Formats: sequence, C-alpha cells, structure tokens
Amino acid sequence: MSLCKKIPLKPYLLEGRIEAGCDEAGRGCLAGPVVAAAVVLPPNFKNEELNDSKQLTEKQRKRLRQVIEKEALAWAVAAVSPQEIDQINILWASVKAMHKAIAKLKVVPEFLLIDGNKFKPFQNIPYQTVVKGDATYQSIAAASVLAKTHRDELMERASKWYPIYRWDVNKGYPTKAHREAIELSGVTPLHRMSFRLTDTQLSFDFDDEK
Repeated sequence: MSLCKKIPLKPYLLEGRIEAGCDEAGRGCLAGPVVAAAVVLPPNFKNEELNDSKQLTEKQRKRLRQVIEKEALAWAVAAVSPQEIDQINILWASVKAMHKAIAKLKVVPEFLLIDGNKFKPFQNIPYQTVVKGDATYQSIAAASVLAKTHRDELMERASKWYPIYRWDVNKGYPTKAHREAIELSGVTPLHRMSFRLTDTQLSFDFDDEK
C-alpha cells in the first residue's frame, strides 16, 4: 500500500512514439554516487502499483523493479562518482548520469521525458523536462524505481566496508547519525567533499534530497 494517495500516471506524452523516461536518485546524499535510470516501456504497459519511488515502500520498489526489468522494451542504469560530483556539481553530475543511462539503452528513443527542470541535450534526441515527472508519467516513475533500488544496493554493499556510517539504513543521506559518524571517524573516499558533511562545517550545501 502506498504511503500517500495514488495519483494516476500518464502512459506517454505523445502516443505512438518511443519515449524514454529518465530520473535519478541520490542528489541530496552526503556519500556515494548519483545514479540515474532510463526506461522505455511498452505501449500497453499497466501496473497499478507503479508510482514515484519516494511514495513506495522498499518492498514495493523491489517488486516493481523485477516487473520493470522484465517487461520494459529497454532499461539502463548508470552512475557518476562522488569525485566527479565534487568536480562538476551535483546538478550536472545528475544530468551526466542520465546521459550515460540513455546511451546504454538497447532501443534508441525518439523522445526523452526528464524528471526535473534542468537537462542538457543528448545527441539529437528531443526532450521535455517535467517537474515532478516521476509522479506524472509511467516511464519516469519506472526510471525512479530503478535508480533508487540500484543505488540503495550500492550503498548497502558499501556499508559493509564502512559500517559506522550506517549506509545500509540511511543510504548516504544526511541523517543525524550519519553526520555524527563523520564527526567521530572522519570522511571516506565515498563522501562528497563539496557538501556540508557536518553540522559545524562551513561550506556550500548542495543538499536537495531525492
């Protein structure tokens, strides 16, 4: 059962066109990569459970991931490292991750539906940005589910190397416990040094939780 009232999702922007939905996960994290996904769904795809990944439980996301990866005409996931996030900033790192995911698709889309309001053209494929697109279009919602579940898995594995930060629980987001662990034990190679990592640190804060 969803955590809030389910909003019906649109199957496409223009019927009969190959559209890929794109979304990312992990923009507001203090540690780990930003991960993006691109998904091309079949024209007749229907799933009543599909929604913006933030409105789903972990169990729902995992269940939907299996459905999406099985039934999508094409899907791909890509990541951009914390070091590159620090170099080019989190916004453009998110866009780069989307570009990488689109480039990996086995079906070339005719149009891109991008969650958010910022994007850079990818090759010559036309696109449209959609604020809250993951709660508007099926393909973007599907991309949000894949980006979130794949990134969560990465952080759960990383937590085995650095258990004190509890990434298996917080997935790298700026929880009180995560910040306190940084104060106590310092940073790791997976931390984003351009972010405000502790409550006392004076630096520009890119936090924009996703």
